[in-house]
Amino acid sequence: MKPVAAETAGPQLLGDIRQLIEQSRGQVAAAVNSALTMLYWHIGHRIRTEVLGSKRATYGEQIVSALSRQLEADYGRGFSAKNLRHMLRFAEAIPSEEIVSAVRRQLSWTHLKTLIYIDDPLKRDFYLQMCQQEGWSTRTLQDRLDSQLFERTALSRQPEQLLEQELATLRQTGTITPALVLKDPYILDFLGLQDRYLEKDLEDAILRELENFLLELGAGFTFVSRQKRIQIDNDDFYIDLLLYNRRLKRLVAIELKLGDFKAADKGQMELYLRWLAKYEQEPGEAPPLGIILCSGKKQEQVELLELDASGIHVAEYLTSLPPREVLQAKLHEAIARSRARLENRGDDA
Repeated sequence: MKPVAAETAGPQLLGDIRQLIEQSRGQVAAAVNSALTMLYWHIGHRIRTEVLGSKRATYGEQIVSALSRQLEADYGRGFSAKNLRHMLRFAEAIPSEEIVSAVRRQLSWTHLKTLIYIDDPLKRDFYLQMCQQEGWSTRTLQDRLDSQLFERTALSRQPEQLLEQELATLRQTGTITPALVLKDPYILDFLGLQDRYLEKDLEDAILRELENFLLELGAGFTFVSRQKRIQIDNDDFYIDLLLYNRRLKRLVAIELKLGDFKAADKGQMELYLRWLAKYEQEPGEAPPLGIILCSGKKQEQVELLELDASGIHVAEYLTSLPPREVLQAKLHEAIARSRARLENRGDDA
C-alpha cells in the first residue's frame, strides 16, 4: 500500500496568510511602541511634577533611585534608574502631551531617546520633524546628527523667529521648503578625490557615487541628466548636472566649480534657470532652482548679489571631512553671521 502524500497548501494561499501574519505583527509592534512611548512620557511627567513640587535640591535623584528599586522588583529592568532618568528627560524636553501623542506612532522610543538629549529646542524640533517626514531609521538619525545636518541647512541661518515659523509650517502641513533642503557646506568625502583633480574628475566621481551624492543633497532628489545641452541663439551651453526634487516639485540645476565662486557665475546660472523655466518646467511645478557648488566663496560677494531672489544657492563642498571641532566652529560662526545680517536687514526695513 502506497503512503499517502502529505497535502500542502497552494503557494497563493500560503503567501496570503504569511502576509496577513506579518502585517498583523507589524501593527502589534507599532501599537506596543505607541503605548510604551505614552507610558514613559506619563511616568516622566509624574516624576517631574513630584520633583518640581519639592524644595530639596537632591530630591530628584533620591526619588528616581527609590522608585527604580521598587519598580524593577515588580516589572523588571525596563524601569531601572537609568531608564527612569530617560523618562524624566523625555517629559522635560517635550512637555506637550499633544506633541508626544502625534509622534508616538511614527518614532520609536530609541528615536526619542536620541532626540530628547539635543539641548537646542529648535534643533531638536528640526530633527524630530525630519524623522517624521522622511521616515529616518535610528541609524539615519544618528548619521544626520554626526554630519551636523541642521547646522549645514539654510534653515539654521535664519533668525530664530523665522526658524520657528518654518518648523511650525512643516509640523502642520508637511511642506518641505528649500531652506530645509539646501546645505552649506556639502560634504563629499565619499568621492575619494585626491588633492589635485579637474572639474571633469569631480563630475565623474559624483556620477560613480550618485546614490551617496543624492543622499548628501537631501530629501527627494532624483537624477535627470548629466551635461544637459541647451541651445540659445545657436550657441550651445551645458548644465553639469540636472536633478529633480519630488518634495519641492522643481528642477534643480547644479554647476560644479573648482575654484572660488565668481560674480559671473550668477549670470550663467540665471541663464540656465530661465531656459529651464521656459522649456522644461511642467504645469504645477515650482520654478527651477540652481545650486552652484564651489571649493570656496567670498561671503560678502554672495550677500551683495542677493542670489536667493534669483533662486540660486551657492555652497562650498568639502572633499575631505575636517576635524569635528573645526567644522563645528566654522558652522556656528556662519550661522551667527547670517542671522545677524538678516536681522540687521529687517531692522533697516
